[in-house]
Amino acid sequence: MGYTIEVQDHNFEQEVLEKSYQKPVIVDFFATWCGPCHMLSPILEKIASEYDCVVAKLNTEENPYISQAFKVEAIPDVKIIAEGRIIDGFVGVLPEPEIRQLLAKCGIKSTLEDSLTDIQQQIAAGDAATASEMLASLLSTYPDNRRVALTAAKFYLAADQMTKADDLISSIQADEREFYAEAQAVKALIKLKLESSLPAENDLDKAFAKAASLTVAGNYGEALPLFLDIIMEDKKYKDEAPRKAMISIFNLLGDTHPLTKEYRRKLTTALY
Repeated sequence: MGYTIEVQDHNFEQEVLEKSYQKPVIVDFFATWCGPCHMLSPILEKIASEYDCVVAKLNTEENPYISQAFKVEAIPDVKIIAEGRIIDGFVGVLPEPEIRQLLAKCGIKSTLEDSLTDIQQQIAAGDAATASEMLASLLSTYPDNRRVALTAAKFYLAADQMTKADDLISSIQADEREFYAEAQAVKALIKLKLESSLPAENDLDKAFAKAASLTVAGNYGEALPLFLDIIMEDKKYKDEAPRKAMISIFNLLGDTHPLTKEYRRKLTTALY
């Protein structure tokens, strides 16, 4: 985890150039009157909390020497410095995903992303106890981070802790475009989990329960064809629950996933 610091002309060499030999420093040249600067600032603060780097904020109006030395002409101007030299940067406001891509290109690692990867490895290895401890630690460190909340919600869902899972994602709102669809998909999984435990009255009920269980377990490749079979037999089954379940899986996987592409096409054919 990194940190954010305000720097001035007099301590720039010590706090930025010298520190850049220990870890990368993202210098944010800004001004208090600059609207785009205020838009970029919380994104960079979030980056600092997740990445092994320093975000150094420098007010160009109060520190003209460094601003001139780095030829800052428009703000916000962001320069990434490592080992005493500029390795990349951008001018203006970039969307958060593009900033993350830029940091990856510069070899700057996300400590949070590494932790989430470690948790997935523990889950895959069947060590739920260790994964649970690691998740609890991340939730404490990043209480407002949506990716942590979604990862934890899926874990608790698989562990039959539906209330805990639902509580974690209940505050994710529709204007949070990066996370809302996935949060709604997890809510749909919670509903599927509950429905899969209901007594089966016929073959379609049995097929739906099996598909629901596979979905909750993350076996989307096996669940999707079962949902599709139910739709082909009865499009209105359970108020179109199989169709809604397939859409939820698509939202979890993302538009570019091969399963999404294949079964979205098949779903359209089956419906129309």
